[in-house]
Amino acid sequence: MKDDGIKNLEHKLKSKFKNISLLQNALVHRSYINERQGSGLKSNERMEFLGDAVLSAVVSNMLITKFPNMDEGGLSKLRARLVNESTLSSIARELHIGQHVLLGRGEEITGGREKPSILADAYEAVVAAIYLDSGFNKTFRFVASHFEKLLDEFPASETSKDYKTEFQEYVQDIFKTSPKYCLVKESGPEHDKIFEVKVLIKGENFGKGIGRSKKEAEQDAAKDAMERLKTKGYYEA
Repeated sequence: MKDDGIKNLEHKLKSKFKNISLLQNALVHRSYINERQGSGLKSNERMEFLGDAVLSAVVSNMLITKFPNMDEGGLSKLRARLVNESTLSSIARELHIGQHVLLGRGEEITGGREKPSILADAYEAVVAAIYLDSGFNKTFRFVASHFEKLLDEFPASETSKDYKTEFQEYVQDIFKTSPKYCLVKESGPEHDKIFEVKVLIKGENFGKGIGRSKKEAEQDAAKDAMERLKTKGYYEA
């Protein structure tokens, strides 16, 4: 039998669950389990893992549809700007998910219900719960209802500008050579790496950039190099 809290959350989510245990599991933080060893409950970490993948698929689909001419680097960069802890925790607050998360006493005392990391993870777990209960189409509509407005707010200049091509053309015209991009380092787990790149002109470092792919980092480095050249009076947009 569903309690009033779960019913209220279903109303907020606009999702009536056939298997309510999926939603209940999505709301169990690991701190709650740590204080109840042997309870038989499981944390929402596996749900969060699945939700992250489903969320990425939905937003990627939305981006490809909205920007049919954007390359992989641009799409990756835009997705990273959309799908992040700040955005997900903000959505979770709007849905009042934090009120329903089961927390350990320590997390409760230290304001865990308002921690962006806990809220973002809980939102991803809820996405997984909807996916497992109702399938991809329902989940797509759920996620899209939160991200369509955010996507529309991106200015055209941010979603279409190819800094690397623009910088390449400028360098060839002024310096009579091509910029060279060098990988400085990569960090993070295999599924979520961060790349740092620098861009050189005739061996001199002109800019650096970071991104979730080498292409994204190179775009960011080109943008940084153009900004530096502008401050020195070399480059006019």
